Amino acid sequence: MARYTIHAAAERVGGSARRPVRAVAAVTAAAGLVLVLGAPAPAASGRGGGSPAVTRAALDPALVAGRGARVDFAEQEAESASTNGTVIGPDRTAYTLPSEASGRSAVRLMPGQYVEFTLPRATNALTVRYSIPDAPEGGGITAPLDVSVDGGHRTTMTLTSRYSWLYNQYPFSNDPQGDLLHPDWWITECGCVPAATTPTPTIGKPFRPSHFYDEQRLLLGKRYAAGDTVRLTAPKGSTAAWTVIDLLDTQLVAAPHVEAHAANVLAFGADPTGRRDAGDAFDRAIAHARKRHLAVYLPPGTYQVNRHITVDDVTIVGAGSWYTVVKGHQVTLDTPAPDGSVHTGVGFYGKDAADGGSHDVHLSGFTVEGDVRERVDTDQVNAVGGALSDSTIDGLHLHHTKVGMWFDGPMTRLRVTRTTITDQIADGVNFHTGVTDSSVSDTFVRNTGDDGLAMWSEKSANARDVFAHNTVQSPVLANGIALYGGTDNTVTGNLIADPVREGSAIQAGSRFGAEPFTGHLWITDNTTVRSGPFELNWKIGLGALWFYALERDIDADIQVTGDHFLDSTYNAVMLVSDFPVKDKYAIRGVRFKDIRVDGTGTSVLSARSAGSASFENVDARNVGAVGVNNCGAFNFPSSGSEFAVSDLGGNDGGGTTGPWLASWELPNTITCDDRPTVVQPPAPAPW
Repeated sequence: MARYTIHAAAERVGGSARRPVRAVAAVTAAAGLVLVLGAPAPAASGRGGGSPAVTRAALDPALVAGRGARVDFAEQEAESASTNGTVIGPDRTAYTLPSEASGRSAVRLMPGQYVEFTLPRATNALTVRYSIPDAPEGGGITAPLDVSVDGGHRTTMTLTSRYSWLYNQYPFSNDPQGDLLHPDWWITECGCVPAATTPTPTIGKPFRPSHFYDEQRLLLGKRYAAGDTVRLTAPKGSTAAWTVIDLLDTQLVAAPHVEAHAANVLAFGADPTGRRDAGDAFDRAIAHARKRHLAVYLPPGTYQVNRHITVDDVTIVGAGSWYTVVKGHQVTLDTPAPDGSVHTGVGFYGKDAADGGSHDVHLSGFTVEGDVRERVDTDQVNAVGGALSDSTIDGLHLHHTKVGMWFDGPMTRLRVTRTTITDQIADGVNFHTGVTDSSVSDTFVRNTGDDGLAMWSEKSANARDVFAHNTVQSPVLANGIALYGGTDNTVTGNLIADPVREGSAIQAGSRFGAEPFTGHLWITDNTTVRSGPFELNWKIGLGALWFYALERDIDADIQVTGDHFLDSTYNAVMLVSDFPVKDKYAIRGVRFKDIRVDGTGTSVLSARSAGSASFENVDARNVGAVGVNNCGAFNFPSSGSEFAVSDLGGNDGGGTTGPWLASWELPNTITCDDRPTVVQPPAPAPW
């Protein structure tokens, strides 16, 4: 039970102003091995013929029934389709193409190769998730992708890597040949501070490439039937050396919505071709609509808007997110704004909370397409922002902004529903500071550069908020769902898959200056899959559910009930205190009930903190190591671990070492293994 002191790299920060820690800090002891599941397939045929394999988060939908967002598209993984390309993965190692793919596998096409999907149902629209190489000097390239349906309807999509391929340390860079952004920070690659090390270590370039994928939508112009085929081909003359296809989403999009009795932006001079800026026309339509108590209607078209549209006491309705697109360039400001922004861009913003915020704002049925290619945390270049109380957001599609929605409270009673948020530089949604009685539900989030959904109680507690029945897939950095303090908040019915690094599926953390957890925190009926990743800075495996006491105790009424943890790379659950504060802060009284754990590379519970937890009706199978890896606060007293486990009955199953919760582990037997052997579990199956 040797103790290892690991030093953290600069702390990863989120959407607005979570600043990196510049000092070198010791963190929780332990080390582990990077887990690579499987080797790249040498060739590839995919699954070939037969019925189409429709998945949810690369799983059989039956395994996640009733969980996650209710979406109107069918997901099909490229590695299960017919192809003459090469299947890459599975692989859970950070900074690799398969690790950021849905299900941790994809298909690589060389020029002239294809992948072909069979439609599971009637379709007139599709979304392709893909990756193509960066330009040698950074900044991205474009490349064609040929699309044919049932041997006909040929069209060409123009793919781009301008919004992908980030490098280096936070806040990242678009330059693949750039030197370290912070040579005075500790990095895990050399286990040192390069600027303070003699001789200076050689750091390979490009350094830490990530954020490889992007996605693009295409309306087909007619309806195709179930059983028809969609073939995606990298043409022989492609400018891309390779094209990786991760998945195809297909759906049947309804006709455009028409809002008859409304202030139509065309009547106020908006250009639906996108050639002329429509911002002023939007403002005129909003002012007119407020006077006449009308909605504002955005008919089909692409509208160029390169700044914030301020919204208050107004309803804005589009024709549907496939038809109405509000698209803008990122604009460099002549002088920084009072809030520190050095850029502006397209976005719908409520008034600042300090100015009273906005109320009765209702946004629905359109796309916001940004132009954000770099992370500047002071920038307000989010699709939706400000403070919106007594408001609703429904059916938006948010793409290529910094954060899909970043709300700075105090504000109350916001409802976000049926929205899609993809390819963000930072968070998907962040409830920041005093957001109360608000919710996000039936929202689909994929490929964020930070937390997918977050409640951050900085300075003022969020309270009585709910994240319910959302799907979060492939956050490149940080967590699927993150909770930083707050009172009486709930996370329920969500599906979270494939977090890559420096985070996990769900985290409850006392960090980033957050107010304490008080009242209750209910984490219920969620499913995680392929989570519990390897933490590169600490060199340990996390839990799919991760409690982290960094700045204060976690000591609220925390109930984890009905959750399913599937195919966890390391642990299902981890409770940890940072090593310098391990004797100061604890995690107490967490209650686990009616849980299913199907597959862990290591343990069901990894306890690396003082405190306690109880377990009731927790069933586990395919557990790769000791069920409870109990290190406590790493003092190893003769009286046993500083972390106590209570068995309330009904805890069944186990794995390679026997029952996961055996009597000899209770109440606080020290079972600490800093380097548990990782055992790859079988794929999840019906219980």
